[in-house]
Amino acid sequence: MSLPDFDQDLDTTGLNCPMPILKAKKALAAMQPAQVLRITTTDPSAELDFQAFARQTGNALLAQEAGEGRVMRHFLRRKG
Repeated sequence: MSLPDFDQDLDTTGLNCPMPILKAKKALAAMQPAQVLRITTTDPSAELDFQAFARQTGNALLAQEAGEGRVMRHFLRRKG
């Protein structure tokens, strides 16, 4: 599976819940509709947190990818 292209990159490594979600929410608010945000996290709960965030906000969760160690990447498309 190829990963989606993205318009903006957000690094939240080292931050724990709820900070990755709050920073992603702020970044998405500044983006244009249909643009894609890639968020890099190390918080173990981020995988489920971003799934719930997408359901609650209507932003599309395009993909989630496990990287080295605890790193995860999440791709969200801004609604609209």
